[in-house]
Amino acid sequence: MFTPFQLSGIGLHSGKKTTVKISPAEKGKGRYFMRVDLPNKPIIPATIDSIATTTLSTELSNGDAKIRTVEHLLASLVACGIDDAQIEINGNEVPLLDGSAQNWVNQLDDISRKPFESSTGIITEAIWVRKDDAFCVAFPSSEIKFSYGVDYPYLVLENQWYSWYPQRESFVTAIAPARTFGFADQIEQLQKAGLIKGGSLENALVCDKNGWLNPPLRFENEAVRHKLLDFIGDLSLLGKIPLAHYLAYKASHQLHTELAKKIKLFLDVNH
Repeated sequence: MFTPFQLSGIGLHSGKKTTVKISPAEKGKGRYFMRVDLPNKPIIPATIDSIATTTLSTELSNGDAKIRTVEHLLASLVACGIDDAQIEINGNEVPLLDGSAQNWVNQLDDISRKPFESSTGIITEAIWVRKDDAFCVAFPSSEIKFSYGVDYPYLVLENQWYSWYPQRESFVTAIAPARTFGFADQIEQLQKAGLIKGGSLENALVCDKNGWLNPPLRFENEAVRHKLLDFIGDLSLLGKIPLAHYLAYKASHQLHTELAKKIKLFLDVNH
């Protein structure tokens, strides 16, 4: 159980301010969003069946009601052991805050900050998705763990790898502080496409061919840790994240959520 709280901020893509209020939900209800700005306050379950689009963030929908950029908040809830939560929001995008999950986990009571509690679902064979040389895979494992690799054509982002073991290192210190990042030479193109209207040097790390434009970094490998944060948020759409070793390389929200869908199918068939 945790104490209800609310945070406000600007959405990464919409550029609009929204306020989020998070409260414990009835046991078994899962994590779900409530669009309090819309008639009848429609509910959008934070589940795989709600996935709408995965372009530069994960968007969920229920009919016409949508909510995007859910991954940092959902990662914080699942990693802090919050299975049931009502997330009231007065707009269509979760605020980016400082670009990390730090502000969310700081609001969750210390008692909630425990390692992942695995679901009854166990991965008994490798489950893969890939696109070209990018991939996500879940391997059978005796403990839950995550590994991620990135390799971008920028000097500061070549060949970064990171493995995180929830039982050994806290999400609050190892993953939550890692901020989202972007590339200076892509900003104009993305803005013309109606994206990243709320992005700034205050809420995202930005690099060009020569290096980071707004150091210092919170970790030497902050970028790959942030990708792992996104991965956990997307896998949280399974409810509890099954026992496995999750490995991703050069992946995207699309591949993360495709893996989650494939895992759900595997568990539905095998249990």
